[in-house]
Amino acid sequence: MTTIDLGMPNHGLAGVPRLDDGEPAQSKKDFTSDQEVRWCPGCGDYAVLAAVQSFLPDLGLKRENIAFVSGIGCSSRFPYYLDTYGMHSIHGRAPAIATGLATARPDLSVWVVTGDGDALSIGGNHLIHAMRRNVNMTILLFNNQIYGLTKGQYSPTSEVGKVTKSTPAGSVDAPFNPVSLALGAEATFVARTMDANRKHLIAVLRAAAEHRGTSFVEIYQNCPIFNDGAFQMLKDRGEAAVRLVHLEDGQPVRVGAHQVVVRREDGSLEVTDEASLDEAGRSRIVVHHTDAADPTAAFALSRLDVGDQLHVPMGIFRSVTRPTYDDLVRGQIAGAQASVGRPAGDADVEALLRGKDTWTIG
Repeated sequence: MTTIDLGMPNHGLAGVPRLDDGEPAQSKKDFTSDQEVRWCPGCGDYAVLAAVQSFLPDLGLKRENIAFVSGIGCSSRFPYYLDTYGMHSIHGRAPAIATGLATARPDLSVWVVTGDGDALSIGGNHLIHAMRRNVNMTILLFNNQIYGLTKGQYSPTSEVGKVTKSTPAGSVDAPFNPVSLALGAEATFVARTMDANRKHLIAVLRAAAEHRGTSFVEIYQNCPIFNDGAFQMLKDRGEAAVRLVHLEDGQPVRVGAHQVVVRREDGSLEVTDEASLDEAGRSRIVVHHTDAADPTAAFALSRLDVGDQLHVPMGIFRSVTRPTYDDLVRGQIAGAQASVGRPAGDADVEALLRGKDTWTIG
């Protein structure tokens, strides 16, 4: 059996078993389960599922070494429709369960599938601490700005004034920006993509899978029943040309063919016509660097979208390297075993139970 190491210990799939030499290449069909897909017609989840099923064969991994963990919600049906291992877990707790799985099983590629309600409401603490710890997992957050499974209540990403069954007079809550939240939690890989842009979606998924550490990917996803057209302006070709802010590593940040993002004197960002800039103005054009150690610049880019979808950054905001939680924990265990002369991986439960923190009474 061969493994993906690529000579790079920081590769996200290092140590995960690949197909043996001579085994036939896999296809989308190999990753499609026999379960009937039960989402509403027109749901954006279909596009994301098709992209994931098509993308997974490219990793060249054994299906039994891939695990998808979900919480509760429409998106959390995902594990049923993939012919890999998976778990439909508890509301908001998927990152916690995936943390245990990634720590105990370094031979797995671990994925979390969640939604804006599941992850950012009841699961908020689990999400931010998984990112803070930098557990080697890939988190896909489907954001449709509504609670779909429970029939249309407002969610933590719904806009102010949103009229729903639970906010008949309009929501008064200030919504989360998931990308800003992830960057604030020091996630080492943060990106945004959209269900309708298959090419961009697959490119982001590939980069996320290859990253070692917590990869957080927000996916704009349409709910045709309870919040239809939430991102329609970004899908219309003409509107997208003047609204989408394209993030490319090492390149100036552009909006369409004629506008760029520049830094004001106070450090904030604005979008302006490139032709209107003099020489001093051109020196203020923002060049994007995904590997910047300080997430401040990436955070500023995430704040270009103030909820009106006038300027929406799309792409990879951050991709940096630092030690992962699961690697560090396994290192501690190996060190403890070595200190008592036991081979790595040789567990002694009795010695653990009667170790330094036990007392004999009587």
